[in-house]
Amino acid sequence: MKEIGIDAGGTLIKIAYEEQGKLHVKSYPQNKLKEVVQWIQIVSPTATLKLTGGKRESIANLVQNRHELVDEFQAIVNGTSYLLEEEKIKIGNEYILVSIGTGTSVFHVHTDGFDRLLGSGIGGGTFLGLGKLLSGKTRFEELTDLASRGDREKSDLLVKDIYATGDAPLLGNLTAANFGKAGFQKAHPEDHMSALNQLIGEVIISLASLAARSKRVKPIVFVGSTLNGNAPLKSVLSSFQDWMDYTPVFLEKGAYAGAIGTIM
Repeated sequence: MKEIGIDAGGTLIKIAYEEQGKLHVKSYPQNKLKEVVQWIQIVSPTATLKLTGGKRESIANLVQNRHELVDEFQAIVNGTSYLLEEEKIKIGNEYILVSIGTGTSVFHVHTDGFDRLLGSGIGGGTFLGLGKLLSGKTRFEELTDLASRGDREKSDLLVKDIYATGDAPLLGNLTAANFGKAGFQKAHPEDHMSALNQLIGEVIISLASLAARSKRVKPIVFVGSTLNGNAPLKSVLSSFQDWMDYTPVFLEKGAYAGAIGTIM
């Protein structure tokens, strides 16, 4: 392989490369940086590295390979554009792009390029950090499994819980207070993890839908490693279409959009 794209984020190191005309992707935890370097030296010690992400300098300082630094936002947009075409998803040239990594960034992609509209510290780092506090677990896969098995209604206070005997001004299954029952009702760690995914999803879709409304576009493309294997979060991000006018789009390799974008 001639080039290896690497997106070194705050939590994961995502890698993309082409071999015999086929795109390959893989990832390592950020604390496995030396293993990433060893892998590069074994599979292609002469490859040019295209580096992006907040921790890209850490890799640049450890390798002997020729390397180039790529703007992170541009890489995410480039990778998303490539994947939309590769996965044959037709949404036009204008859409809102939401990258959910350690934190979250929201972009407006259009025919003249892109603009970063806003961002949030709510994202994968929140899921891992609060997940450990709530469950004692540290592995992303363990936390997503807990979230998939939990009942967030045992942790979240819903509108119907407040208006139990009367007409509510809002739909009953909407959240009145995230973790609003946690202080007075027994719930299991998986219930709290389900509630955490709900909180993260609600914050992100509120920001994304506001951006979509301001730019008068409907498609919202979600990428980023926090979505990788996280079906509960995808469900939350898709669940507000009755109240907000948007079309959610998820990409099969969206977790690697930044790494892919460096080599496309």
